[in-house]
Amino acid sequence: METKTHRSGLTLTAILDTALAMAAQDGMESLTIGEVAKRLGLSKSGVFSRVGSREALQIAVIEEYDRRFLQDVFVPAMREPRGLPRLNAIMRLWLQRARDQEIRQGCIYCAGAFEFDDRDGPLRDKLLEGILGWRTALKRTVIQAIDEGHLRFDIDADQIVFELDGLFVALMRDARFLRDPRAADRAWAAYERLIRSLQP
Repeated sequence: METKTHRSGLTLTAILDTALAMAAQDGMESLTIGEVAKRLGLSKSGVFSRVGSREALQIAVIEEYDRRFLQDVFVPAMREPRGLPRLNAIMRLWLQRARDQEIRQGCIYCAGAFEFDDRDGPLRDKLLEGILGWRTALKRTVIQAIDEGHLRFDIDADQIVFELDGLFVALMRDARFLRDPRAADRAWAAYERLIRSLQP
């Protein structure tokens, strides 16, 4: 027999799924307790009792996006050997996630960075924490590739992270705004060319 806790967990998952889709498509400011409740056929008090305020809902969405991003990209990539094999896996999984989800739904990291670039507050702080955490992990992987001798010892790891992150932003713009069906393939080709230029 289904327990109350189990049902509550399923409801919270449904709330976060719906809110993530709304935020990815229409921005974080589109999230309201009332609209999420309406889309799920729940009462506003039912949503509020599980997530709290609107700001708490928005923060929960960013945290859940961070968790799913790490689960899709970093967790499987960590099974690869340190250095270039792991960096290649990260980029391959990142682009695969883009093909499967973000190109269709939108990317909270990309869209949120523009949405909150000139606004301070807890939402910007939480989004920034996720993006900086991702870039820190990416930099650590680049440094490991240098240490393993897979990339030249004289390269600037911060510059490489900038270029890899920029590659993804360009992918999202070309895929979603320009509607270029080859955007993901172009991104991978750009990555391969960059890595070739950095190898000893």
